Amino acid sequence: MADGDNGQVTVDEAGAVDRATRVSSVPSVDDVIGAATRHYLRGEPIDMSELAVELGMSRATLYRRVGNHERLVGLVLAGRTERTYREASAGVRERGPARVLAVLNRFMHAVLATEPLKRFIARDPVLYIRVATAPGPIEQRSTELIAAMLREEIEAGHLQLRVPADVMAQAIVRVADSFMYAHLLGHEQTRIDTALEVIALLVDAAPAGGSFR
Repeated sequence: MADGDNGQVTVDEAGAVDRATRVSSVPSVDDVIGAATRHYLRGEPIDMSELAVELGMSRATLYRRVGNHERLVGLVLAGRTERTYREASAGVRERGPARVLAVLNRFMHAVLATEPLKRFIARDPVLYIRVATAPGPIEQRSTELIAAMLREEIEAGHLQLRVPADVMAQAIVRVADSFMYAHLLGHEQTRIDTALEVIALLVDAAPAGGSFR
């Protein structure tokens, strides 16, 4: 039992405090992602063993925190994707389909121009294309961001879609990936203009009756 009158701490209380201290001292998921992001921005590989030592935790704890190496890479790149997307969308004044195309045009060019990403792709293109185009943190974050933009335009009366916004957003992400990373998928070069032409067909067609939100 705890003694609340004499100011003394019981053995049980001391043990609980010690356990709480140990738990709170273990880096959080955000701490891990932040450390991994710093390595990425410096153009360094994200090495799980080095990261565990840097953060003062075991590899087993690190894996429990964030999953495997590919998932951690995906979480880092998803965070950078959101940052780049928000920078690309800032200041865009077009509305409706024109806004969607303007944002995506700026976003796709900005992604491919990012120096840390260029270094990452040069070092491990297979890993990048697997993490970037497979279901995971990057696709999920990209889909959420684009779906939010589509819903804003729908609610403002500037856009109509034949399918729900999240479905359209996922389709846009897949189209963008296939053309933006064409040079990594066996083609000669990226084809952002072609991606935008296809996306224009998706978002510019008015539905026959009503729209989804």
